[in-house]
Amino acid sequence: MNVLLIGDDNRLVDAMINKFNKSNHRIYWLTGQKGKKFSRKHVFETYHFSYTDSSVKDIIESVRPDIVLFTGAYDTGFDWKHNGQEEALRYTTAVVNILTAYSMLGEGKFIYLSSQEVFDGSYANDISEAAAVAAKGFKAPAVSQGEGICSNYREIQGVNTVVLRLDHIYGIPEKGQTEGDPCFEMCLEALRTGKISASSRKRFSMLYLNDAVELIYKVAEKEEAEYPCYHISSMEEIDGLSLAEIVRDKMGGEIAIIDRSVGENQRVILDGRRYQEEFGQDIFTHYEKGVDRVVQYMKQYSDTFLKTGDAGGKWGGKTWYTIKRVFKSLVPFIESFICFILFYLLNQQTVGSQYFDKLDFYLLYVLLFAIIHGQQQAIFSALLSVVGYCMQQAHVHSVYEVLLDYNTYVWMAQLFIVGMAVGYMRDYLRHIREDNAEEVRRLYEKIEGIAEINDSNVRMKQNFEAQLVNQKDSLGKIYEITSQLDQYGPEEVLFYAAQMLGRLMDSRDVAVYLVVNDDYARLYSATSADARRLGSSIQYTAMDEMYDELREGRVYINKTMAEHLPLMASAVFAEDEMQLILMLWGIPWQRMTLAETNRLTIIGTLIQNALVRASRYLESLRQQRYVEGTNVLNEEAFTKLVFAFLEARKKGLTECALLEIQAGRQGYEHAADVLSANMRSTDYLGVLENGKLYALLSNTNEENVGGVIERFRTSGYDSLVKEAEV
Repeated sequence: MNVLLIGDDNRLVDAMINKFNKSNHRIYWLTGQKGKKFSRKHVFETYHFSYTDSSVKDIIESVRPDIVLFTGAYDTGFDWKHNGQEEALRYTTAVVNILTAYSMLGEGKFIYLSSQEVFDGSYANDISEAAAVAAKGFKAPAVSQGEGICSNYREIQGVNTVVLRLDHIYGIPEKGQTEGDPCFEMCLEALRTGKISASSRKRFSMLYLNDAVELIYKVAEKEEAEYPCYHISSMEEIDGLSLAEIVRDKMGGEIAIIDRSVGENQRVILDGRRYQEEFGQDIFTHYEKGVDRVVQYMKQYSDTFLKTGDAGGKWGGKTWYTIKRVFKSLVPFIESFICFILFYLLNQQTVGSQYFDKLDFYLLYVLLFAIIHGQQQAIFSALLSVVGYCMQQAHVHSVYEVLLDYNTYVWMAQLFIVGMAVGYMRDYLRHIREDNAEEVRRLYEKIEGIAEINDSNVRMKQNFEAQLVNQKDSLGKIYEITSQLDQYGPEEVLFYAAQMLGRLMDSRDVAVYLVVNDDYARLYSATSADARRLGSSIQYTAMDEMYDELREGRVYINKTMAEHLPLMASAVFAEDEMQLILMLWGIPWQRMTLAETNRLTIIGTLIQNALVRASRYLESLRQQRYVEGTNVLNEEAFTKLVFAFLEARKKGLTECALLEIQAGRQGYEHAADVLSANMRSTDYLGVLENGKLYALLSNTNEENVGGVIERFRTSGYDSLVKEAEV
């Protein structure tokens, strides 16, 4: 295959060249650096043109690549640090120009590399590809806009584009080059200062460069990707403090860790499950091994990364740095002294000359150094000139006569006045230039701040617009949605309450626990696997932090981001007794606010109303639903209940298992009395149309039902799992 790599010369491009070369692909390289001349081994042809150049179209038509890989967020040819606003415009123009030229081919695959930088803030759960982008600054919005351009070309013009978001790439750096990943920054800080600043509130995952290259190649190799966007992440969560400890251990020596764990939590981890399911994923370099490689390399070539004055540098380096500083300070004085000797000799040679007799070389000498070095050197050169003048006059007159001659003092005054005035003007102009440069830098910082505020305002505006259009937060809208629970049967209310709560709270991970006694609650329904993470049964009274809030009728908010607790929870009471616990997991940190708390309280109250109506309805029909004298549901009631559970299971809201019990000659009445002691309060006994006794086990799948079957057998009754068709 013909592969066109687009990106400046860096470690990622080198790694991709090596990978494609080993796989016997022909490699072409567009560097984006016009006028530069460098190449790489194994590259068939290198093109040094700007991305916005019209020649890009000719290059693509000439190469006719099967794969175009644009390094995007990892292209070091863009100076985001100093010219962010200008580079954002150039970057977007580059993406449009490249894609426009590529779309004319009508074949091949375009891979665009993005990064986790397009997400800003804190996310309680791993970020999926469907999550809305939240980018700040100049680089992240530009990279995000590049993703949007790829998506537009894919949808409108049918271009085969794939966006790959890579999660915190790290690896062995090039000598003397600066990288932006957390591992490099900590290693560099340790080398320079002997200390590492880190925060346990910053949580992320990192992916070693070689692993990232292998995973990118899998996408390039596959002819047609199923989705337009994938997250490539190790999903190995680590916080800044833990990473600093690994760096310290691998670095050796006395490296101090400074704990900077202040402020809000910041968790950004990409969810790579979509990629794993389609392509498969093996991570070969984990943190211990990867960080060790980076540390050992940077220690070996520390001289290329350290400045000579760094505290972590070697003693010889610091001494040499001090010598250089002193020498640099003395250079203007040495230069002035050497020039003084030259001007002194010139003045000696021109004495009595009819052409140069009126020319004052000392004045020229002072003016020269006043213009070049400023007022300080003007004074020093003037002093040397006075010494030279006195030495020259001493050959003709005595020192006493020279000192008494008023012309000497007039000449000296003229020399100092002119030199100091010119030197002052030079220093003044230099200060103006420095102030202007500082003002420009400060204004750029203000622009960045204004851009950040504008991004925040835009998000707020969009939220308010969504509220005005959708009215999700209005009491009327909430009541309209929750009142739909009335259309479900009494057996179905709690299943769809979880689904309704997830819809209203905009969360994919919602669980409803049914309180069975003063200590325990059992999972009744959940909308995702993450929502079931606490298990089918919990001792809610042992969750002190959460239980104290729920007992007082307040909404619990997981401010410490404790992993064993939901992000938000609320209890539903009936006659001052806790009946239900509503738990939410998939909520961004920014939405855990008072407004969300109030909304959850209102929704819980409306769900309670629907539940009370359903409970009263079932209680009023109790005589009609149960076989007389038993706790066994009759055929009609049990059929409805089984149907409700199976429908909820099909929609992923619950798990259940249906057991057929061999009641024997004594009949199901006796079996029900015996087996009730081995069943939970959330399980049910009933009969179906064949007249046999069945047990419906909630939150139990057919894989772990063996324990219940064994308990029934111990009680003298055999049972077997029946399929859903029953």
